[in-house]
Amino acid sequence: MIVDARGRPCPVPVIELARALPCVEVGEVVEVLSDDAASRHDIPAWCRMRGQEYLGAEEETYRVRRVS
Repeated sequence: MIVDARGRPCPVPVIELARALPCVEVGEVVEVLSDDAASRHDIPAWCRMRGQEYLGAEEETYRVRRVS
């Protein structure tokens, strides 16, 4: 699943990620597209707090695997 949060300021990318995660099966990956600089810190921190697997980022794409 791809969540396009480009052009949207913090905390919208994390909110959109949280909304999308229940829509994918455990083990699947959500890609968050975000050009907000805060996402570099916010998305990995959200994953740690929520027990999800942060797979890393390339440019403006952040990858998260649903663990639970």
